[in-house]
Amino acid sequence: MSRTPPLAWGRGPDEVLATLRRREWDDAARLRGRLLDDYPFPIRIPLGVPTGEQAIEDLARFRRWIDDWRRYAHAERVLWKSRRLRRLGEQRLPVALVIGSVQELATVLGRSALGRMQAWEPMLAPLLTLADAPRRAALYRALVRRLERIEGLPADEIELLARLVPQLAPDMGRGAYLRALPLRGIDTKFVERQQVLVTDLLDVLHDGAVTAAGGLRSWLGSLEAPDGWLVVRPLCDTARMALGGLPILQLPARHLAERALPAGRVLVVENLQSGLALPALPDTIAVAGTGRNLGWLAAPWLADKRVGYWGDIDSWGLQMLGEARGHCGHIEPVMMDERTLEAHRDRVVQEPQSCAPSDDRLTEQEVSLFEKLRSGGTVRRLEQERLSVDWIAAELARWRDA
Repeated sequence: MSRTPPLAWGRGPDEVLATLRRREWDDAARLRGRLLDDYPFPIRIPLGVPTGEQAIEDLARFRRWIDDWRRYAHAERVLWKSRRLRRLGEQRLPVALVIGSVQELATVLGRSALGRMQAWEPMLAPLLTLADAPRRAALYRALVRRLERIEGLPADEIELLARLVPQLAPDMGRGAYLRALPLRGIDTKFVERQQVLVTDLLDVLHDGAVTAAGGLRSWLGSLEAPDGWLVVRPLCDTARMALGGLPILQLPARHLAERALPAGRVLVVENLQSGLALPALPDTIAVAGTGRNLGWLAAPWLADKRVGYWGDIDSWGLQMLGEARGHCGHIEPVMMDERTLEAHRDRVVQEPQSCAPSDDRLTEQEVSLFEKLRSGGTVRRLEQERLSVDWIAAELARWRDA
C-alpha cells in the first residue's frame, strides 16, 4: 500500500513574497478590492510549519528556515508561535506573514511596489478635488475602479481631465456634435478618448445622471456623428439656408465636383470629427472627412472660391496638402504651421508610419515644417483633433480676416 507523500513545509521569504505579489499586487481586481476594502485586511499567509518528524528528517533545512525568517527585512510582519514538536520539544516558530494594510503590502514587496503606491496620491489628488466632502468617498471608489487606466495617463492628461470635468454640464452640446463642445484649453479628441473615465466621474458628481441619460453624448445633448462619404457642413445661417436649411449633408465626391457650394469660402478638413468641431464662420462651408479623396478639388467652380485646407501636422497631412494643391493651386493651409505646432508641443507624439511628402507641391515654410517634425531621428505628429478648441476658433478667425 503506497503512502501519501508528506505535505511541503517550510515556505521561505522568497516563495511567500512571490505568492503575495502574484495574488495580491499583480491581480488588478484583487488589488482594487483591497484598496476599496471589499477584501478586508489583514492578509495572512501560512509559512508551512513542519511536523516534528519532518523537521527531524531534514534538521539543517529546518534550522535554515527559522533563520531565514529571523533575518527577514520585515520581521515585524512575521507571526511567531511556540509549538511542541515531537523529539524537538518546545520551539518558537514562524507561523505566518501578516499584512495589515496596502502600505504594508507595498513595503514588503519592495521598491517598485512602494514607488507605484506613492505615485497614487499625487495622481489622484487633482481628481479628488472635483468632489465636495460628501461625495469624495464615492469619487475615490470610482477612481480606484479605473486605477489601471488612470495610471496609464501622463500627468498633463490627468490635469486636463481635472480641468475638463467641471466644464461639462447637461445639455451644453444641444444641437451640436461632441467635437464642437465649447471647451477652454481642451481638445475634444481627449473627451472622446476618455469617455469612460469622464462618464464615471460625472456620474459621481451628478448622482448617476450621465448613465441614466444613456451615456455622455446623450447627457450633453450632442448629436451623433455621421459616417460615410464626404460630409458637407455649412458654418453660417446664410449657407445653411442656401442648402435648404440642412445643417449637414453627406455627398459623394463626384457631386461636389459637379455642383458649386453656396459660400464664398470652402474649408477642406482631413478628418471628419475635426470638421464637426468647427465653430460658426461667416460665408463658409466645410467639407470634412476628405482624407485622400481630393480629386473633386479640381472642380472649375472652386476657381472663384477662397479654399482652405486643414489637416494633421505630420508627414501624411503635408502629403495630402500637396495633393490638394495639385488639384486646386490657390488652396491655403490653415493651422498647419510652426506656430500651431509650438503651441501644442506637449501633445505631439511619434508618427507610427511616415511618408516622404513631395517637395515640389509644398512651400518653403511647409518643407521647413516637415524638417522640424523629423528632427531627432524620428518623425513626430500633431493630430488636428489635439488642437484646443479656443485655438481653432482664433486661427479660423485669422484665416477669415486675412
